[in-house]
Amino acid sequence: MFTVVCCHATDPFNFYTGNDQSMVAEIKNWGAIYGSLLRPCVPLFVMITGALLLPIHEKSGAFYKKRISRVLWPFLIWSVIYALFPWFMGVIGYGPQTILDFFPYSGEEVMKQSFEVSLTYIAQIPLNFSTVAVHMWYVYLLIGLYLYLPIFSAWVEKASVKKKRFFLQLWGVTLFVPYLRTFVNPYIWGACSWNEFHMLFYFAGFNGYLLLGHYLRHHVTWSISKSVLLGILFFAAGFIVTYLGFREITTRASFTPEELELFFYYCSPNVALMTIAVFMLLKRVRIKNVAVCNLLANLTQCGFGIYMVHYFLTGPMVLLTRTLQIPICIQIPIAAILAFAISWIFVALVYRVIGQKARILLG
Repeated sequence: MFTVVCCHATDPFNFYTGNDQSMVAEIKNWGAIYGSLLRPCVPLFVMITGALLLPIHEKSGAFYKKRISRVLWPFLIWSVIYALFPWFMGVIGYGPQTILDFFPYSGEEVMKQSFEVSLTYIAQIPLNFSTVAVHMWYVYLLIGLYLYLPIFSAWVEKASVKKKRFFLQLWGVTLFVPYLRTFVNPYIWGACSWNEFHMLFYFAGFNGYLLLGHYLRHHVTWSISKSVLLGILFFAAGFIVTYLGFREITTRASFTPEELELFFYYCSPNVALMTIAVFMLLKRVRIKNVAVCNLLANLTQCGFGIYMVHYFLTGPMVLLTRTLQIPICIQIPIAAILAFAISWIFVALVYRVIGQKARILLG
């Protein structure tokens, strides 16, 4: 949860503009460093989902009602709040620059701070997220995974370890698809202008991380020394490719959004290596302290609410670290700690005040 908040705190760095080019270069470099280090954040979420839920032992209807309803209502409520925020800030007298301080890549349309633009964003919620609620992309993914899980679970429950490994091997091949499309041919394995479903399409995507989490939890055991050694090697290799690739793209005179995200792509071999390293290292951790366990249990309850709220705070907290002249190299983690703590306190207080009714608002 913290790595996700920290990852979003890199946005004001990677999209920073200023007159002092040496300062711009340094700020963007630290944004690239932390952005690369934190790429496992989303795959880890999906792997944990697979590790804890697969195979599912409840009926599909009950599973859908329990899981989807818990995320759907907070998602809708907060998507509307984020959509109305630019207009509301204009009403109370704050200009367009304030919106950029909160959402670094919100775009020119948001700068109008008009009610009509906000309504357009709200109307588009059934189709996609808006530029002021970029983090909501994950909720669309999460609902899709929940819809898929009971179907996938039926196979996982009956499949042998060998069959699961075979699926993961094919999935591993698909991790190279973004690079093959970019550097070899935009159409591969039967894909073309009228067909995007290439040969290994059905083994591709985040469903691989679902199975990987389940597989590594139940079927793979590494010693502490092996976890540390391979963890360091995997993470270092993944980080080097991610960082150098991202920096190479961002130093070009111009690049497309797709090119910008190429080496940050979650379903890529470099990010998968980093994610496996973190997962296998943390798998060794055993926490017995009751106070820490209670704290983590509260974080589990508040986690989705923190995800909904934190995007309002990462931008302002980065501005605060700059105002306090905190060294650039630690501004991102400091800003993330502040945003994470404030979000957690807010969500915990809401739960304390209204109890389980808070689930409608915060999940």
